[in-house]
Parts: sequence; structure tokens; C-alpha cells
Amino acid sequence: MITFPNCKINLGLFITHKRPDGYHHLQSLFLPGPLTDVLEIIPRKDHECTVQQYNASFNIPIEQHSCYKAWKLLHENFGISGVDIYLLKKIPSGAGLGGGSSDAAFTLKTLNELFSLSLNESELLKLASQLGSDDAFFIYNQPCYLDGKGHELTPLNWEFPYRIEISSPGVNISTAEAYSTVIPKAAPIDLLTIMNLPHKDWKNIITNDFQVGAISLHPTIQDHIDAMYSKGAFYAAMSGSGSSVFGLFD
Repeated sequence: MITFPNCKINLGLFITHKRPDGYHHLQSLFLPGPLTDVLEIIPRKDHECTVQQYNASFNIPIEQHSCYKAWKLLHENFGISGVDIYLLKKIPSGAGLGGGSSDAAFTLKTLNELFSLSLNESELLKLASQLGSDDAFFIYNQPCYLDGKGHELTPLNWEFPYRIEISSPGVNISTAEAYSTVIPKAAPIDLLTIMNLPHKDWKNIITNDFQVGAISLHPTIQDHIDAMYSKGAFYAAMSGSGSSVFGLFD
């Protein structure tokens, strides 16, 4: 079975405080993005899992791969057999686009269908939240409001009407590096209100708390934002903790 795990973008991202559990409390709007990986999963007759990836900028042990972790979770909980996983990477890694999380979530959904597990959305969300902070979003895979950690999401009935373009400066920003430049503060606006505001005003309203620090470390990010505006975007910003940039167009 072949599926196409898509990326996500963050339309606004506020880091409001550090929680007692050690995580930062975030507010953001998650939107599905246009870039996709290509994921193929083929069942095996034994209980082994292999992962072969192509066009990837990273090489990690299979036990650390997000697709393997998703298979292992279902194997341990539901006894599914082994699989061969083939992954063609098109979403840049370490770029704030959630590529690894998307691969894991789509692996869960594909295995659910392949092995007729009949897991509903709520059950898939619980499993995805065990794998990573952003994985649950790709179970919904629709506009969502984040208020907390990555899996504390509220799906939105919002038909997003604008075209999304993405460019990647080719800079890898680690989570630790991203947070090192940020001082949590109260959210300047309620992001849910922007759905009712003229989109031409978003440029002066919506911010990403990671962006200023990321640009200070990697000025090329600003070049990519400027290029989006030069192409006619009405809004452009860095996605997530970076470094990829997106532009919104009519």
C-alpha cells in the first residue's frame, strides 16, 4: 500500500510558558502543507520490520526511525506481523515541517488498514501521541488549533482557501537551538480570531516566536521570507522551529 505523508505549517506560533512537566506551552494554528513523502508498506510473513529510505539527509539506526517506532507500537499492542517499509523523502528534515511525525502517523493509519485493526480516530490519536509531539496532527490532517503540547489539538472547520508555497534554506535547526533563543511570554493575540480578519492584515498581526532568534543565527531564512513577498505572497514566515519558510498566496 502506498500513501503520501504530507508536511504541516504553523500559521503563527507563540511560546507562552514552561509547564511543570518540562514541556513548553505552545499556541499555534497547524495547517496541512503541500510537500509529501512517499510511503510504501508491504506485509511480511514473519515478525520483522525493515525500513529502506531514499533521498534522506539523515542516517539513523532503524530503532530510532519514526516509521519503525509506529510499526513496533502496533506490533506490541496488537500482534501485527512484520512489514517492509519503503520511504522516499521529499519533506526536508529538521525544517519545522513535521516530516518525521507525518511519516509515523501515516504508518499508523496504513497499518491500521492493512491489518484490518479497525482502530477509530480517537484510538489512533492516543497511539500517535505516544510517538511524538506533532504526530497526532497528522491523524486529523486538517486545520487545528494547538494550545499546549503538540497533541493537544482542536480540529477547526476552516476551508483554508489560499495556496501554500514552501522553500527550504537548507539549514538544520535543532530543537535545543531553537528554544535557546526564546523567552516565553504571553500570546499577543488569540490566533483563533484571525480566521475572521482580512488576510491582507495577517502580516502585521501573526508572528512566530522562534523566527527572530532563528534569523539571527541563520540570516538566509530572512532571504527566503523576502523572496516569498517578492513573488507576491500576502504573508510569509518561518514554519515551526525552522528553518523552512512558507508563503501564502491568493
